[in-house]
Amino acid sequence: MLKTPIGRLRLIGMIEGSSFLLLLFIAMPLKYIWGDPSMVKMVGQAHGLLWVIFCFALFDAKSNKGWTAKQAVVPFIASMLPFGPFIVDRKLKDDTL
Repeated sequence: MLKTPIGRLRLIGMIEGSSFLLLLFIAMPLKYIWGDPSMVKMVGQAHGLLWVIFCFALFDAKSNKGWTAKQAVVPFIASMLPFGPFIVDRKLKDDTL
């Protein structure tokens, strides 16, 4: 999976998407419902770093696959939506992006 740019993008997308869900559904409720902001800081920083790595992996995949900007914007926007990376992963796996 890590041997190709698409494989790396898919793996990083899964990790980044999971960190986003952890931030939204675990860390944020801990902060706003129970008043404990400590997890938001940790998870938020990790998620931010993973998102930047995802963007670099996306640029690498775009360059290697010869995608148009329109094709590359789909995973980019999906990375900002809950469950987006998981949905786009199917298209990346089937090479139908």
